[in-house]
Amino acid sequence: MNVPSARRHSPPADRNKGPILEVLKALLPERGRLLEIAAGTGQHAVHFAAGLPGWDWWPSDPDASALASIAVYAAEAGLPNLRAPLQLDVLAEPWPVVGPFDAVFCANMLHISPWPTCAALMQGAAACLSPGGVLVTYGPYFERGVESAPGNVSFDVDLRARNRLWGLRFVHDVQARAQAAGLVLQARHAMPANNLLLVFARA
Repeated sequence: MNVPSARRHSPPADRNKGPILEVLKALLPERGRLLEIAAGTGQHAVHFAAGLPGWDWWPSDPDASALASIAVYAAEAGLPNLRAPLQLDVLAEPWPVVGPFDAVFCANMLHISPWPTCAALMQGAAACLSPGGVLVTYGPYFERGVESAPGNVSFDVDLRARNRLWGLRFVHDVQARAQAAGLVLQARHAMPANNLLLVFARA
């Protein structure tokens, strides 16, 4: 069977989609609207939309090739609650979406984008979230006062060698940007492979 050329595949997304979905199932109510930021290949969007059938899932990404990949996965899955991908750059003001959303989800973006995207993510999410909505972020972080896993340290070195504006972020720095946007850290979930899932809600 030939795989369409637009379809991209991420092995880490395949590995982490199951554990992330389990946390989302416990965290989110039965129904709602969710905006996914930096949806990448589209593997997460399809898996989560299938696992959360009561949620309208709106994937987005700034990259045209990512949007094409998401569209291929969505067409193959044929899920009624998975919306067409949106082109969205978190640094754009305002975001080209129509809220409110009950949740915003963003995985593995903050460490492979310039630091200003963190504040932009927080501000954009705060602007489009419903009063009881949450922002959920996933990825590797450093934590003040906590010994970092060797794998995360070497990953950070590799990222900064590839792009000096990239690198793992400290949770307390991310919290500060969230607080400036009116969001507070509500929950922290330790995930496989030294990742964290962070949940932010309105202050």
